Amino acid sequence: MAQEIEIEFKNLLTKDEFDTLLDAYPFPKEGTEQTNYYFETANLDLKELGCALRIRKKNGQYILTLKEPYGDGLLETHDHLTSEEAESWLNGKPIEKEHTLNQLKKLDVKIEGLINFGSLTTVRREYEDGTNLFVLDYSRYNDQEDYELELEVKNFDEGQKTFHALLEEHHIPKRRTPNKIERFYISLKNLDGRH
Repeated sequence: MAQEIEIEFKNLLTKDEFDTLLDAYPFPKEGTEQTNYYFETANLDLKELGCALRIRKKNGQYILTLKEPYGDGLLETHDHLTSEEAESWLNGKPIEKEHTLNQLKKLDVKIEGLINFGSLTTVRREYEDGTNLFVLDYSRYNDQEDYELELEVKNFDEGQKTFHALLEEHHIPKRRTPNKIERFYISLKNLDGRH
Protein backbone atom coordinates (compact mmCIF):
# COMPACT_ATOMS: atom_id res chain seq x y z
CA MET A 1 0.00 0.00 0.00
CA ALA A 2 1.45 3.38 -0.99
CA GLN A 3 -0.48 5.44 1.61
CA GLU A 4 -1.98 4.88 5.04
CA ILE A 5 -3.30 6.95 7.95
CA GLU A 6 -1.39 6.44 11.20
CA ILE A 7 -2.97 7.27 14.58
CA GLU A 8 -0.65 6.72 17.50
CA PHE A 9 -0.04 7.75 21.09
CA LYS A 10 3.49 8.02 22.48
CA ASN A 11 5.13 8.36 25.88
CA LEU A 12 8.79 8.54 26.78
CA LEU A 13 9.74 6.06 29.50
CA THR A 14 12.48 5.60 32.05
CA LYS A 15 14.51 2.38 31.79
CA ASP A 16 12.60 0.99 34.82
CA GLU A 17 9.20 1.80 33.26
CA PHE A 18 10.33 0.21 30.00
CA ASP A 19 11.37 -2.98 31.85
CA THR A 20 8.06 -3.04 33.79
CA LEU A 21 6.01 -2.92 30.56
CA LEU A 22 8.30 -5.46 28.90
CA ASP A 23 7.50 -7.89 31.76
CA ALA A 24 3.80 -7.00 32.07
CA TYR A 25 2.81 -7.66 28.45
CA PRO A 26 3.63 -10.40 25.93
CA PHE A 27 6.37 -8.50 24.12
CA PRO A 28 9.09 -10.65 22.53
CA LYS A 29 12.26 -10.75 24.65
CA GLU A 30 14.38 -9.91 21.61
CA GLY A 31 13.59 -6.85 19.53
CA THR A 32 14.03 -6.10 15.83
CA GLU A 33 16.62 -3.50 14.90
CA GLN A 34 15.73 -0.79 12.41
CA THR A 35 17.54 2.37 11.34
CA ASN A 36 15.85 5.58 10.20
CA TYR A 37 17.81 7.94 7.94
CA TYR A 38 16.30 11.43 7.98
CA PHE A 39 16.17 13.81 5.01
CA GLU A 40 15.42 17.52 4.99
CA THR A 41 16.17 20.65 2.99
CA ALA A 42 18.84 23.11 4.15
CA ASN A 43 16.03 25.49 5.20
CA LEU A 44 14.08 22.74 7.04
CA ASP A 45 11.10 23.19 4.69
CA LEU A 46 9.55 19.83 5.63
CA LYS A 47 9.78 20.59 9.35
CA GLU A 48 8.10 23.97 8.74
CA LEU A 49 5.20 22.11 7.09
CA GLY A 50 4.98 19.61 9.97
CA CYS A 51 6.28 16.85 7.67
CA ALA A 52 9.12 14.34 7.87
CA LEU A 53 10.95 12.21 5.30
CA ARG A 54 12.93 9.11 6.16
CA ILE A 55 14.35 5.91 4.77
CA ARG A 56 13.87 2.99 7.15
CA LYS A 57 16.18 0.00 6.89
CA LYS A 58 14.65 -3.10 8.48
CA ASN A 59 15.40 -6.77 7.79
CA GLY A 60 17.54 -5.78 4.81
CA GLN A 61 14.64 -3.86 3.20
CA TYR A 62 14.51 -0.10 2.58
CA ILE A 63 11.30 1.95 2.64
CA LEU A 64 11.10 5.67 1.86
CA THR A 65 8.30 7.31 3.88
CA LEU A 66 6.92 10.83 3.86
CA LYS A 67 4.77 11.72 6.90
CA GLU A 68 2.30 14.62 6.68
CA PRO A 69 -0.25 15.92 9.21
CA TYR A 70 -3.73 14.53 8.49
CA GLY A 71 -6.73 14.95 10.84
CA ASP A 72 -6.06 13.17 14.16
CA GLY A 73 -3.09 11.33 12.69
CA LEU A 74 -0.49 11.31 9.95
CA LEU A 75 -0.71 10.51 6.27
CA GLU A 76 2.18 8.20 5.42
CA THR A 77 3.27 7.79 1.81
CA HIS A 78 5.64 4.88 1.09
CA ASP A 79 7.93 3.72 -1.69
CA HIS A 80 10.16 0.65 -1.61
CA LEU A 81 13.82 1.24 -2.47
CA THR A 82 16.44 -1.20 -3.69
CA SER A 83 19.68 -1.21 -1.68
CA GLU A 84 21.32 0.64 -4.61
CA GLU A 85 18.59 3.33 -4.58
CA ALA A 86 18.91 3.71 -0.79
CA GLU A 87 22.69 4.01 -1.14
CA SER A 88 22.20 6.74 -3.74
CA TRP A 89 19.89 8.67 -1.38
CA LEU A 90 22.39 8.31 1.50
CA ASN A 91 25.18 9.58 -0.75
CA GLY A 92 23.34 12.79 -1.66
CA LYS A 93 21.78 11.67 -4.96
CA PRO A 94 18.06 11.11 -4.26
CA ILE A 95 16.25 8.83 -6.72
CA GLU A 96 12.72 9.87 -7.74
CA LYS A 97 10.07 7.43 -6.51
CA GLU A 98 6.51 7.80 -7.75
CA HIS A 99 4.38 8.07 -4.61
CA THR A 100 6.66 10.18 -2.41
CA LEU A 101 7.66 12.39 -5.36
CA ASN A 102 3.98 13.20 -6.07
CA GLN A 103 3.46 14.26 -2.44
CA LEU A 104 6.70 16.29 -2.32
CA LYS A 105 5.62 18.14 -5.48
CA LYS A 106 2.31 19.05 -3.77
CA LEU A 107 4.39 20.45 -0.88
CA ASP A 108 6.63 22.32 -3.35
CA VAL A 109 9.72 20.55 -1.97
CA LYS A 110 12.33 19.71 -4.59
CA ILE A 111 13.94 16.29 -4.33
CA GLU A 112 17.36 17.58 -5.40
CA GLY A 113 17.38 19.89 -2.35
CA LEU A 114 17.10 17.02 0.16
CA ILE A 115 20.04 16.31 2.47
CA ASN A 116 20.73 13.28 4.69
CA PHE A 117 20.85 14.74 8.21
CA GLY A 118 21.83 11.46 9.92
CA SER A 119 20.32 8.36 11.46
CA LEU A 120 18.55 6.95 14.50
CA THR A 121 18.65 3.23 15.35
CA THR A 122 15.82 1.57 17.26
CA VAL A 123 15.39 -1.87 18.78
CA ARG A 124 11.62 -2.41 18.53
CA ARG A 125 9.35 -4.91 20.27
CA GLU A 126 5.70 -5.21 19.24
CA TYR A 127 2.59 -7.10 20.22
CA GLU A 128 -0.98 -6.86 18.99
CA ASP A 129 -4.10 -7.44 21.10
CA GLY A 130 -6.45 -7.80 18.14
CA THR A 131 -7.35 -4.10 18.07
CA ASN A 132 -4.20 -2.15 18.92
CA LEU A 133 -0.49 -2.45 18.25
CA PHE A 134 1.67 -1.95 21.36
CA VAL A 135 5.28 -0.95 20.72
CA LEU A 136 8.30 -0.61 23.00
CA ASP A 137 11.27 1.18 21.44
CA TYR A 138 14.83 1.65 22.63
CA SER A 139 16.56 4.23 20.40
CA ARG A 140 20.15 5.47 20.00
CA TYR A 141 21.17 8.62 18.12
CA ASN A 142 23.86 11.31 18.39
CA ASP A 143 25.31 9.98 21.69
CA GLN A 144 21.82 9.80 23.23
CA GLU A 145 19.41 6.99 24.05
CA ASP A 146 15.77 6.87 25.03
CA TYR A 147 12.91 4.50 25.79
CA GLU A 148 9.40 4.92 24.41
CA LEU A 149 5.95 3.37 24.44
CA GLU A 150 3.80 3.73 21.30
CA LEU A 151 0.22 2.62 20.81
CA GLU A 152 -0.99 2.46 17.20
CA VAL A 153 -4.77 2.49 16.92
CA LYS A 154 -7.59 2.62 14.37
CA ASN A 155 -9.88 4.87 16.45
CA PHE A 156 -8.56 8.01 18.19
CA ASP A 157 -11.03 8.12 21.11
CA GLU A 158 -10.82 4.40 21.95
CA GLY A 159 -7.04 4.47 21.59
CA GLN A 160 -6.72 7.45 23.89
CA LYS A 161 -8.74 5.65 26.60
CA THR A 162 -6.63 2.49 26.28
CA PHE A 163 -3.39 4.49 26.37
CA HIS A 164 -4.31 6.52 29.47
CA ALA A 165 -5.54 3.39 31.28
CA LEU A 166 -2.24 1.61 30.57
CA LEU A 167 -0.17 4.53 31.89
CA GLU A 168 -2.38 4.83 34.97
CA GLU A 169 -2.25 1.09 35.72
CA HIS A 170 1.56 1.13 35.74
CA HIS A 171 1.90 4.54 37.47
CA ILE A 172 3.69 6.08 34.49
CA PRO A 173 3.33 9.86 34.21
CA LYS A 174 2.15 11.26 30.88
CA ARG A 175 5.14 13.05 29.35
CA ARG A 176 5.40 15.43 26.44
CA THR A 177 6.87 13.13 23.79
CA PRO A 178 8.15 14.66 20.57
CA ASN A 179 8.30 12.11 17.75
CA LYS A 180 11.62 10.46 16.89
CA ILE A 181 12.54 12.89 14.14
CA GLU A 182 11.92 15.86 16.47
CA ARG A 183 14.07 14.24 19.18
CA PHE A 184 16.73 13.59 16.54
CA TYR A 185 16.78 17.26 15.45
CA ILE A 186 16.85 18.46 19.08
CA SER A 187 19.90 16.24 19.65
CA LEU A 188 21.58 17.79 16.58
CA LYS A 189 21.02 21.26 18.03
CA ASN A 190 22.52 20.09 21.30
CA LEU A 191 25.52 18.64 19.43
CA ASP A 192 26.50 21.59 17.28
CA GLY A 193 24.11 24.51 17.59
CA ARG A 194 22.11 23.79 14.38
CA HIS A 195 18.50 25.03 14.30
